[in-house]
Amino acid sequence: MSVTERPAATPHTVDVPEAERVGRSTRLLTVVALIAIIVGAGSVLGGVGGAVFTYQQAAVENIITPGDAAIAEAPVRGPFTMWAQSDIITQHQLDRTDGLRYAEMDRMVPQIDEATGEVVLDADGDPVMVENMTRLSWIDATSLTTVLNMGIMAYALSAFAMAVGATLLLLGVVVWRLRSAVLL
Repeated sequence: MSVTERPAATPHTVDVPEAERVGRSTRLLTVVALIAIIVGAGSVLGGVGGAVFTYQQAAVENIITPGDAAIAEAPVRGPFTMWAQSDIITQHQLDRTDGLRYAEMDRMVPQIDEATGEVVLDADGDPVMVENMTRLSWIDATSLTTVLNMGIMAYALSAFAMAVGATLLLLGVVVWRLRSAVLL
């Protein structure tokens, strides 16, 4: 059998005409290109929408970073000002608690008489114990920093969605344009 001759079809092999084989490959590449373009566009739009939503939610709160923040006296809108606000909240809380974090502080502390500054004693002469309000202030600080950090994550995920979407869009366009090269 010469190089140009084809072997005879056996019962287990199917001879597919060249035009049909090329047509199937072109249709497959067209479908792949369209899916990549649609998913890419959706991802870019979703990323933009997420960033816009996060910005709007931050703007509604009308927060301005304090003068001692890393980014001083700036409206909290984007990830950098969110980070600066979160960081200064933590610094202020550590200053308020003498460098101790929530888990490092006693839950109960002796009650202090506001008039005298002395520890209040019960009938047995033991200190009256009350909730440590300074420790409880960590709950507020942690809630605020968590929300700010979630905003930073939202921006990061939006940027990731836009980057992946742009990559898929580009890939879809390239596959769309090169689908005729399948003939080679």
